[in-house]
Amino acid sequence: MSETGSDLDPRPLAREDGIAAQVAELITEPLVGLGFRLVRVQVTGGDSQTLQIMAERPDGTMTITDCEMVSKQLSPLLDAYDPISGSYRLEVSSPGIDRPLVRADDFEAWSGFTAKVTLRRMLEGRRKFRGIVDGYEDDEVRLEVDLGDQGRQVIGLPVDMVEEARLVLTDDLIRESLRRAKAAGAEVGDGSPSPDNIDIKTGSGSPSNGTKH
Repeated sequence: MSETGSDLDPRPLAREDGIAAQVAELITEPLVGLGFRLVRVQVTGGDSQTLQIMAERPDGTMTITDCEMVSKQLSPLLDAYDPISGSYRLEVSSPGIDRPLVRADDFEAWSGFTAKVTLRRMLEGRRKFRGIVDGYEDDEVRLEVDLGDQGRQVIGLPVDMVEEARLVLTDDLIRESLRRAKAAGAEVGDGSPSPDNIDIKTGSGSPSNGTKH
């Protein structure tokens, strides 16, 4: 099992769209300059919007201190380019233990652990699959699944069909995540499955504690 992934393409397999895509394009290079890589951007809510930026270091770690630093660095940039109209809350977070799998090397790094994969459209009558991650090969996510009468088999799910993939929280996953964080010298929390995060309200003149108008 790989500790930090392989030499596969490190870019996300799925791309954001709409406002999230604009934000992703805006912050990807600055994040790299800070020593992080983007995991995902999401914009949620109606009148009260939340912009969630999920990031991590190349070794997969992301501490509360890291979240604070990233939020302080990105807030002025977001204020300057103003990609979201109206007020919103900026939330910078780690991927968490039951993390989304967004890169080819994520499927290598977390091979052997349980994941749920949802496809954009039906494949042999199914859109949702749950099984043991078995890596990534030939533009396919490899998953060992229970096929009923056919028993457990490793199947390949075309990456262009994957809508979402996420690890399933298990005791083994918690132990392994904490072990990796400790080995990387990162801060280790209380073992809670929730990602470490900090909410920052952006605003002109005071991007870390105001309200964006």
